[in-house]
Amino acid sequence: MTAHLFPATPPTPPTLPDLPAPSVPRTRTGGRPRRERGSSPQEGERLRPLSRGQVDDRLKELGDLYAEVSGGGPWAWNEARAAFLRRLAADARRPGFSLLIAETTVLTGCAYGFPAGGAGPWWAAVEEGVRCGLLRRIAPGRLFVVSGIVVPSRVRREYQDRAWNLARRLQRRLLADHGAALGVTLVGSQDDGTVEALRSWGWRSAGDAPLAAVPPGPCRVLVLAPGT
Repeated sequence: MTAHLFPATPPTPPTLPDLPAPSVPRTRTGGRPRRERGSSPQEGERLRPLSRGQVDDRLKELGDLYAEVSGGGPWAWNEARAAFLRRLAADARRPGFSLLIAETTVLTGCAYGFPAGGAGPWWAAVEEGVRCGLLRRIAPGRLFVVSGIVVPSRVRREYQDRAWNLARRLQRRLLADHGAALGVTLVGSQDDGTVEALRSWGWRSAGDAPLAAVPPGPCRVLVLAPGT
């Protein structure tokens, strides 16, 4: 999942790489239990932050990762990669920007974002009532915008509710590293696939309102409690 926000313009609704059809969990009866597969820390995925200089040094790898999980043919691969790198570069210029990577012997995922103040271009797509409600609950500067989560499709399909799910590990660490009181992101109003993936990782509609009750607008606002 990636949620991209642009400086000096209204935020662009976040998008996820194409999601495969949902898979039906397989069960076994009797016999020796099978080891769970998925984004488990037992597989050796390590999380660590990159400095801005390290982000610049690894842009090619980050772009390749995004293109790989996006799928599609060579033309779509190149287009997705270039667009992702442009948006990442825009976010990286924001004060407080942070990017975490997950890696084994290769890069397997990343998540990034920045602290949100009480004003500025990022808030342009946030409906006034929701914005005021968030600021009443959380002091400006303790809201952290999770601008992007890039993970393999299996992380979106399998064990989404487990604490060791890679997307959950990344978003939890990102908020913890910044002492954030709440994570927040924007999702395009028609992007049900992204909303479904985020909700499976613990995100909820701002104000705990059902998604159907959120007033129509260009974006939906989702929030994440620390430790989720």
